[in-house]
Amino acid sequence: MERTLRMSLLFDFYGPLLTDRQQEVYQLYFHDDLSLGEIGEQLGVSRQAVYDILRRSAAIVEDYEEKLGLVSKYMRRVERCEELLVILDELDRLCAAREGSDTERELLSQARQRLQEIITDS
Repeated sequence: MERTLRMSLLFDFYGPLLTDRQQEVYQLYFHDDLSLGEIGEQLGVSRQAVYDILRRSAAIVEDYEEKLGLVSKYMRRVERCEELLVILDELDRLCAAREGSDTERELLSQARQRLQEIITDS
């Protein structure tokens, strides 16, 4: 997984457990894409201080993930849902090929919609 995406997911799950300052620096760096120097200038601290806060924050959220595994579980759940969507698409194709009933196709559509909701809401 791309580092920025992983760090964003870690922040989404564990960010509230960081201090306000750590959250602010993390947001500015990973979400707003500011450089260490820009963040330091904005917060009135050195580039090194920003680097230290980021390093410490990343270590904290990685530690939480190692212990709790919430991001890994989330990613596995999304992968399974996406696999189910592929299966539903294949069932829909087979249903159409044999001119399945409207009820069958509606049920497949509802199942697909529920899976999309699970992926989106997770």
